[in-house]
Amino acid sequence: MLKRIAELNSGVVLITGNGKRLARIYLNAWARRGMRVLAEYLPFGVDGEAYIGSPFESGDFDAYLIVNPLSRPKEEREALYRWLSEHRNRLILLYEGKYVRDSITRYRIRDFVDYLIAYKRETVGFERVDVMKLENGRIVESKTYIRRY
Repeated sequence: MLKRIAELNSGVVLITGNGKRLARIYLNAWARRGMRVLAEYLPFGVDGEAYIGSPFESGDFDAYLIVNPLSRPKEEREALYRWLSEHRNRLILLYEGKYVRDSITRYRIRDFVDYLIAYKRETVGFERVDVMKLENGRIVESKTYIRRY
């Protein structure tokens, strides 16, 4: 399912739990495919080409990176939801620092997200990545990946 996300042409992907490495991999994969990427700012390095600016003011990019959508004030979240509904034909990566997994169903953003990737670094020497496909705000498919380090 992780590879399927890298090959998307449109949709909304939410990465939670400080999964910077995963977000970087996806942005690099999309940039290598020739997509023009616009990021609010980059909390991590990107090998490919990415423009920095407000996604709410520019609409001619193929992919967008929006940082911390769940940690914003209510008015900003409402503006984000309107923007997401207008840009369903684009590829949007939402990167959230806090960890959200099954509790995504309590957030209104669930109606806009196509894939949720919840990254968690466990204290016993492994990383856990839960990938969920959402349709109409409900989880329809789920897969867990575990990597020892």
